[in-house]
Amino acid sequence: MLASIAVGGCGTSEADFRGIAPPEGIRLPSFSLREHSGRVTRSDELQGKVVLVTFLDTQCTEACPVIAGQIGVGLELLSPDERNRVVALAVSSDPKEDTAPSVRAFLRQHHVEGQLRYLLGSERELRPVWEAFHVLPSADTGDDELHSAPLRIFAPDGVWVSTLHADADLTPENLAHDIRAALD
Repeated sequence: MLASIAVGGCGTSEADFRGIAPPEGIRLPSFSLREHSGRVTRSDELQGKVVLVTFLDTQCTEACPVIAGQIGVGLELLSPDERNRVVALAVSSDPKEDTAPSVRAFLRQHHVEGQLRYLLGSERELRPVWEAFHVLPSADTGDDELHSAPLRIFAPDGVWVSTLHADADLTPENLAHDIRAALD
């Protein structure tokens, strides 16, 4: 479940962001998941960075490739110093089909190798993460194309500050803008 606290330390207002403003004070949920490379990513180790979180399915051919591509291009618009202060995460929406080989192929095909950490796990490991973020995974719909795939931006203090959506407001320019606003 998402914890609610007062926004503090971010120094931004919703007018500073191009994405949709979330309810105030929601923080990055706690999680620990293994990346496709085997490395473990823990949410508590991301403090001090802008964290991008989305939910992808490597078999999805509609929204997921667009989201991955927009993240890759958006990160390239940042300076090297800005990029060093951002972590982009994709959480598997389909643990049965999202395997280390399928993730490697997906990241390579969409030119986001080394830019997007793809987090995997069993359904038992992922379900609490899906629930904490209040997303519908493709594992529940049975359809690779039908799942929640928002791109949420969390400020360095862990507060959720913006949400961008494919085919709506997720563009490389909007992403770079919202990352910079979160860094300020």
